[in-house]
Amino acid sequence: MQTQRRSVLKKLFASIAGVAGFGAAAKAMDNTSPVNDEKEAGNIEYDQDVPLFSGHTKYGGLVYIAGKGAHVAPFEIKAHTEIVLKEMEAELIKAGSSMDKVLKVNVYLNDIADYKGMNEVFKGRFGPKPPVRTTVAVAKGGVPGDSLVEMDCIAIIN
Repeated sequence: MQTQRRSVLKKLFASIAGVAGFGAAAKAMDNTSPVNDEKEAGNIEYDQDVPLFSGHTKYGGLVYIAGKGAHVAPFEIKAHTEIVLKEMEAELIKAGSSMDKVLKVNVYLNDIADYKGMNEVFKGRFGPKPPVRTTVAVAKGGVPGDSLVEMDCIAIIN
């Protein structure tokens, strides 16, 4: 009896999940949605007149910000983190977003020993609901361009 009841409950929950899934799929396919389904690139960098990469790309209501680094003196983690965060914020604004709309940040440190110093500048920069974050120390060779830190992010478009 108890086994039959569990089987019935499993089937019921599976059918409810299926209906919910179909509802979400139908909503995603709704053409009246304000989400732009065309890739839009901005702030494109060129190498010998050939597009190399974009400073940001927008798609489906999100903006993807390319890695930002600090390639100047002084070579100190707090100064580099400040520069990187300001560049990231400027790119977000160009793309129609803001720091408080950031969902995910990737941080690449030239040296994991700089983790604490980077955090001191990073904290509080994304509002009361900070994004998720991944922080890694890069392998041999370091962050490109002599930067002590590089960051990229994904954000919601305003």
